[in-house]
Amino acid sequence: MKNVVIFGASGHGSVVLDCIEKEGIFKVLGFVDSFKRKGTRINGYTVLGSEFDLPYISEKNDLAGGIVAIGDNWIRKLVVDRIFKILPNFNFVTAIHPTAEVGKDVEIGNGTVLMPGVIANANSVIGDFCILNTNASLGHDGRMEDYSSLAPKACIGGNLLLGKFSAICLGANVIDNITIGSHTVVGAGSLVVGNLDSYTLAYGAPAKRIKTRVIGEPYLSGGKKQSSKSRIF
Repeated sequence: MKNVVIFGASGHGSVVLDCIEKEGIFKVLGFVDSFKRKGTRINGYTVLGSEFDLPYISEKNDLAGGIVAIGDNWIRKLVVDRIFKILPNFNFVTAIHPTAEVGKDVEIGNGTVLMPGVIANANSVIGDFCILNTNASLGHDGRMEDYSSLAPKACIGGNLLLGKFSAICLGANVIDNITIGSHTVVGAGSLVVGNLDSYTLAYGAPAKRIKTRVIGEPYLSGGKKQSSKSRIF
């Protein structure tokens, strides 16, 4: 099996690790993380160093690529950009848990993760560096643009268009034929019955615009703390 690393030694990184191990295509060498001490052990794997150690790690271990395990869509983009600055030709792999159901003619981009129990229905298109979290369901002919995400148990009807960096949070439901712009967040447990503009925080049943978002604004639990500490990792 080819060697890969996981960027980000957080709880999300542990779930990505589980996906890669059970898929059985790649061998995980360890984690790369800027905020954990080199040599720290997590889930039986070692933190190999920070992103600045990546050229040495890659050369020494015949590295085939890696995957960014950062839940926040915007921070994940910053990590990817930093890696490309250090190694412009770095290869990002995709991880699909074996319990995920991938329908006919589904397209999945580089660096994307499908967690346990995910359903990606027929003819859907999932961009680069996306996350479909545990038991999320993407309806037929849906389209998730780069760096977008579905949280656990998000349930999406057919023909969704989800813009770049947008997130549908825990347990939210979206009816058929909905367009959601870029950098938009749908709050946990919401029901989306109409289109949503870009740069929107929407919440409720039916989901309504609560406020305007700015690029990079935290939206995950504990996000404010994370954003101040983890601009890169």
